[in-house]
Amino acid sequence: MDKLLYTSTSAAQQIMQAQSVNSNNLANVSTTGFRADFVQALSVPIYGEGIPSRVYSETGNDATNFQPGNFQTTGRSLDIAIQGDGFIAVQGKNGSEGYTRAGDLRIAENGQLTTGTGLVVLGEGGPITIPPSETIEIGVDGTISVRPLGSEANALAQLDRIKLVNPELRLLQKYPDGLLRLRGGGSADSDASVKVTSGTIEGSNVNAIGAMVKMIELQRKYEAQIKMMQTADENSQASARMLQLPG
Repeated sequence: MDKLLYTSTSAAQQIMQAQSVNSNNLANVSTTGFRADFVQALSVPIYGEGIPSRVYSETGNDATNFQPGNFQTTGRSLDIAIQGDGFIAVQGKNGSEGYTRAGDLRIAENGQLTTGTGLVVLGEGGPITIPPSETIEIGVDGTISVRPLGSEANALAQLDRIKLVNPELRLLQKYPDGLLRLRGGGSADSDASVKVTSGTIEGSNVNAIGAMVKMIELQRKYEAQIKMMQTADENSQASARMLQLPG
């Protein structure tokens, strides 16, 4: 009976983890540039003395869905969207380089160019700082041009170029802060082939209906495992009663 109880208990625990990942996807259905996470379930034998007759469930959530999200035209000069493959390089909260598809850019009070969540956008020489300007334009290659305050209408000056990268997807891993980074650390090289569209942003690639269906599916699987635990307990009690019967 312990085999059934152990298997059901471990399965229920992993289903709860899968539900957590799916709930996070659903919570980010409207997050700019968000990439949904996948969950993988495995049956793993327990090795030790004797035959590995016990099996438990194990879930991994290190897989990411890299399919593009929906694009929305905003007309805002600081909004950009990656055309095809590629990512925007930003500086994470811990100072390390990370990659995102969130192109809802802003100018912070200190003049730094940031994403909508406050992550500093990186250029060719590090964080990009925008001086007081009449207008700001972002070219298809990520080049930032500004017209300084008080200058003529055609006096555009090239300021910097957003660092755009396109590493192999198998080399990327999503971290708890939501950023993608190279497995094993390091930073990706700039890729001139990556292009952006100004005045457009890319939304989340989470399918809201699919995530809701998945939530219901996982809930039913969890309930099935709870019933299995109850069955294991009932069988154990029945076996104990049989052993107590007089011979």
